[in-house]
Amino acid sequence: MSMVTEEKRQIALKRAEELKERISDYLEYKKKIPTGFKEWNKIKERQEKIKEIFGASEAEWKDWKWQLRNRINKVETLKKFFNLTPEEKDISLTGSKFRWAVVPYYLSLIDPENPADPVRLQSIPSIEEYFDASGVMDPMAEEFTSPALAVTRRYPDRLIINVTNQCPSYCRHCQRRRNIGEVDRQAPREEIKVALKYIAENEEIRDVLLTGGDALMLSDKTLDWILTELDNIPHVEIKRLGTRAPVTLPYRITGELCQMLSRHLPLYINTHFNHPLEVTPDSRDACWALARCGINLGNQAVLLKGINNHPLLMRNLNQELLKIMVRPYYIFHAKGVRGTRHFRTRVEEGIEIMEQLRGYTSGLAVPTFIVNAPKGYGKTPMLAEYLVSMGANKLLIRTWEKRILEYENDEDI
Repeated sequence: MSMVTEEKRQIALKRAEELKERISDYLEYKKKIPTGFKEWNKIKERQEKIKEIFGASEAEWKDWKWQLRNRINKVETLKKFFNLTPEEKDISLTGSKFRWAVVPYYLSLIDPENPADPVRLQSIPSIEEYFDASGVMDPMAEEFTSPALAVTRRYPDRLIINVTNQCPSYCRHCQRRRNIGEVDRQAPREEIKVALKYIAENEEIRDVLLTGGDALMLSDKTLDWILTELDNIPHVEIKRLGTRAPVTLPYRITGELCQMLSRHLPLYINTHFNHPLEVTPDSRDACWALARCGINLGNQAVLLKGINNHPLLMRNLNQELLKIMVRPYYIFHAKGVRGTRHFRTRVEEGIEIMEQLRGYTSGLAVPTFIVNAPKGYGKTPMLAEYLVSMGANKLLIRTWEKRILEYENDEDI
């Protein structure tokens, strides 16, 4: 027999109504957010038009190497797909300073009638980049944190190997745009051997991240070689790959790639979705394929003005990611990279977003908001204050609903 009395049930029902009201604004806002799944039919129509212009078959479209060979990086080509805004018409000028390119798949996510389309803002250069003299080219002082060729080390037990400068598409907010150059370049094997030797000689290194650029722009054979070499170093416990391919070029996630990666567990992949529009059926298939072969996926979003700096939109993004087996890991405050000032928000906006996540959605959908300390001194969490005060045996805590409550802090409880 149930021990819940009618009085208790009424209290529970009242509380349930309160909780429902807490997210009523989100439920309404969510209806208006464009996601890759909601827009998929329109995206497919745009893909057909792009394929027609390129004279591409469906098999070529799904071939990631075809996508790379046909990256759009000229104004004349871009004009075939949509009209440019006044801020975009000087792409050639901006391109003389900062490289740009976008693969046809990622281009197909852009609504050509919307100048404020979030994918457009991330991938199509603006004249604001050219005239922005603020910021620095190396905000994390990576040139001073490279103890060996191709290595970046900022922490005691882990480091980065920068394996390539190539990406499927070049983000306008890129933190390493100084390394992109005009020619795709993989780190020479001799440089990677130097990095591997450094790792082997430093037994405290237990975690190695391959990034660049985009680690999945390496061939399967090259990736297999590097991961095998790391597997053979006894003190390396885990490997990680940094890639935006599931977002911008999901066709890179082939059966052959997954089969190869599955031989190198434990392996983690951090990717970089910034907006729900990027979560499409194709990106889902790519992420599910990686998850099925035992790879844990995390997301590192960047807080970008005019793209995702809204608490309810970020909540929706994180929920969409969980549906495709990607765990929201970090939200980064945009770094002070030269040419990216128009994307930067205030730190308070990120903290407010975190306030609108904690308690309002499952803990799995709550990443950590990070500011990268200047001069390469590492990731620093920016946290809302939930501890109001601390006494000898009691705390005052603030809940996600902003209730101030007393909490016993006695070992004898």
